[in-house]
Amino acid sequence: MARILAIDYGKKRVGLAVTDPLQLIANALTTVPTTEIWTFLEQYVACESIARFVIGYPRNLDNKPAEAARYVTAFVKQLQKKFPQIPVSMEDERFTSKMAFQTMIDGGVKKMDRRNKAMVDKISAAIILQSYLERSKH
Repeated sequence: MARILAIDYGKKRVGLAVTDPLQLIANALTTVPTTEIWTFLEQYVACESIARFVIGYPRNLDNKPAEAARYVTAFVKQLQKKFPQIPVSMEDERFTSKMAFQTMIDGGVKKMDRRNKAMVDKISAAIILQSYLERSKH
């Protein structure tokens, strides 16, 4: 079975997470500089079978798109052009950074290591993916 790849897109960094082949568990994969995301995705898709992309979509508390949504929308359009055979789903990413930070605290990550934004981004991608998996079960 193919994996699902989650993307937490940002202007500086992109957090990535992936499911196991059975699509049961989300695992943080890596963080890539935004300037290198297309090279990474081309190489990853060439090596792994991807069933779907799940993209974190930024929203405000009133459920309207956040300011960063325009960057995500532009990225998704490019993604669909580059990989037309792979469907794309959008998943609400509100509070994922806070949840990722709390996950690091709960996991015993040292204070200095919690400042690592790349770690927060890939954990956020895993939270987005797990949220998608749970929602799509029902």
